[in-house]
Parts: sequence; structure tokens; C-alpha cells
Amino acid sequence: MSSSPSARLAAVATAALITLSVPVLPAQTAVAAQPGPAAAAASAAVPPAGRGPLDRAALRGSLDAFHKAGMYGAYSAVRDGSAQWRGATGFADIDSRRPMGPNFEHRVGSITKTFTAVAVLQQARAGRIDLDAPVGRYLPDLVPGERGRQVTVRMLLNHTSGIADYVLPAFPGILENPGKALDENRLRRIAPEELVRLGLAAPPVAERGTHAYSNTNYILAGLLLERVTGEKAEAYITRNVIRKAGLRHTYFPSSPTLKGPHARMYESFFGLIDPPRDYSVTDMSWAGTAGALVSTTSDLNDFYRALLGGRLLGAAELRAMKTTVPAYETPPGEEPRMRYGLGIYTLQMRSGGWYWGHDGGVFGAGTWALSTEDGRRQVAVGYNLMKYQRFDEQGRPLPDPITDALYAHVDGALAGTPAPARGAVAGQGAQAVPGLPIGPDALHQASLR
Repeated sequence: MSSSPSARLAAVATAALITLSVPVLPAQTAVAAQPGPAAAAASAAVPPAGRGPLDRAALRGSLDAFHKAGMYGAYSAVRDGSAQWRGATGFADIDSRRPMGPNFEHRVGSITKTFTAVAVLQQARAGRIDLDAPVGRYLPDLVPGERGRQVTVRMLLNHTSGIADYVLPAFPGILENPGKALDENRLRRIAPEELVRLGLAAPPVAERGTHAYSNTNYILAGLLLERVTGEKAEAYITRNVIRKAGLRHTYFPSSPTLKGPHARMYESFFGLIDPPRDYSVTDMSWAGTAGALVSTTSDLNDFYRALLGGRLLGAAELRAMKTTVPAYETPPGEEPRMRYGLGIYTLQMRSGGWYWGHDGGVFGAGTWALSTEDGRRQVAVGYNLMKYQRFDEQGRPLPDPITDALYAHVDGALAGTPAPARGAVAGQGAQAVPGLPIGPDALHQASLR
């Protein structure tokens, strides 16, 4: 049965809003707890041969191309060993035309999950958390019954718990009138326990044991951390992860405003908020240990280099973090190009290299950070217009030069050579979309349901 364009767009938005971030490729798949030989080879994340030195002119050109394609503004930090390049393009404020700055603070969304996972793994090393213990052992009041007995801590961290996401029910009316829903809830405080209740009450989108990205998992991980440490999760992560990594501009916000220089952060919601509105002033209690962190692109590179270099976790815990499950379903005999570990994923870009990192998307702000497995070659990029993608009346994605330009910049920065203009992973079209949980092909299928 056909439906109206607005109903189809609402279905697209439903699919997009189930995460703060991009687990990127279409569909989901049933997975085992440990990867097989092919998966282990993928998670090795071997960079392509012949990676060149930093080409500053090319980096400047590809970042400017991202702005020229339609992104309001962006900043990027790229490293190769001790060599660094930082740049900014476009506008931090589209009304005043204030320019972007390369050192601006930014809401980094689900990159927070890597920090939270590191904290949980530190407690696993200390013997206070068993990754394969049921979450009900630690939080029996929040996750009772069968789920409390069957869902393990590891399942929370790799998103195989089968627990649904809380984001849609946390913003009532957001599909019908997103601008009104976001404006009304901009300064609302919401307790993490309430977010968990919303997630547990929502219908599961996948069976337990199947990778299905859910922010509820990481709110639970934060509450678990509080239960075993006796202190607020944000305080523990600040002292034992952020400070241990030497980060100077990364923090959980204590108010709706950011502390340092930053851009306005514009939300379009696929054209339903027109013109896009600034949500840089927002109470981020709705994201918590799943997505509330503020950081800079340079700090993110510092963090992932410290993590991948073994400075934040023991060898066994880092190995557990990098034990991955497929992030999407593939045809028989085909290996996935993206796999999710414990708060971190490995992704093959179109130029052929495998990289580790995460991305994040909150209302108005997108971020992506990727590194080679040794942490030597890195890129982190932030941008200030979200859900800019457009769809036709049948829910099919329209040409998307902004996303194409973003991938060209990120892939070129990592590979050291000019990147192909389209697509995220080897052998595929432009399916991976930072700021969305799944690619346009899957969004189109969702819009037809």
C-alpha cells in the first residue's frame, strides 16, 4: 500500500534516529561472540601499502570541497607520526559568516562510547566486572527477569543485547514535528534510569546475539560503571580515561553550553526543519555516557593514538575491545567491510585500507575519527550541519555530494593519496553515511515498509 511523502520521510527519519552515530552499512546480521578466521583477518585493520606523507595542499583542497558541496562548516586534524595538519573551512555561524576555526570544541556524539567502553574494560582488568556475566548481576533493579539473566556486559558493549534504543520515545512527537519536539526538549533534564526504562519498553529491533546499534546499551554501561565504582560514571571516565590520555579539551558538559570557542550546530532533519536550526545550546543528559562528550579533533587523535598504543588498557583488554562482530549482513561468501568491537569499529574504506575508530552524530553536530591500527596515521573531522540528506517522494536517496566529499576527505587523509569521490568501502557505492545508522539503500527499504 502506498503512503504519503511525509509518511515515507517519517519512516526514513525513524530509521535514522535510532542512533547517535553511524554503524554504517545496511541491515544487521546474527553473529557469534567471537569472530572466525576471516573476521580476525579483517579486524587486523592492515593499512594500504605505500601510504604517502601528509599532502597539505590536497588536505586543504578536499576539506574546502566538503564545504563547497554544501556543508556549512568543518574542521579536520590529520596526523602521520609526528607530522600534523589542521584546517577549517566554511562558517561557524551562517548568519554572521563567522569562520570556522581548527581548534573549536564540538559535540562528538557516539565517540563517547569508546571512552565509556575503555572505562568498563579498566574495571574488567581490576576484576570488578566480568564481561561475560549477566548485566542483571550488577543492575538487577534496572534489568530484571530474562534479559537481566541473558544479556551480558559484552553484549552491551558490542550492541548484540537485543535491547531497543530510547531516542525516539525520549523525544515525543519528533517524527511529526521535529523542530517543535527538539525546541520543547532542548533544556530538559532526563535521568539515565529513565532512558533505560524507555529503551527496555520499546520493541526490540533484532534478536539477542544480533548486532543492532542501541544507545540504551551505553547508558546501561555507564550505570554499571557507577554501581561498581561508587562514583558518577562521568567523573570516573574524566579521571581514568580523559586525564590518563592527556586530553585538555575533552569533557562531559555540566550545562547546556560549551565552555570554549565553538560553532553553531545546525539540524535540518532531512528538510523538515527549514531553515536548519542551531542546537549548539542543548542539555545533553539525553545522551549521557552514550553520546554527551565535548572534544576537539586534535584531542580525538590523541585519544585514539593512546588507546591503540596500549596506554589506556592492558593487552588482554585491548584485545577484547578489538574482537569484533559483523556490523551488517552480507550475501553468502562475502565478508563485511565493517565490524564492531567493544565501543570501537573497524572499517574498510574505498581505497582499500582498514581503520579503527568511531563516529558521532547529535542534533546539529557530526564527528568522525579513524586511525590505522598502530595509531600512526589518523584523521578526525567535525561538521555543523546534520541530516542534510534528501529523499524523493518514494523515499529514495537523492544524489548526495556532501557525503561524497566527506568520504573523499577522510579516505584521502588516511591513504595519503587523492580518494575516489564516491563510496565508503571497497566495492560499494555511497552507502555509508556519517550521522546515520545505516546507508541510504537501507533507509529506502525502511521507507517502503
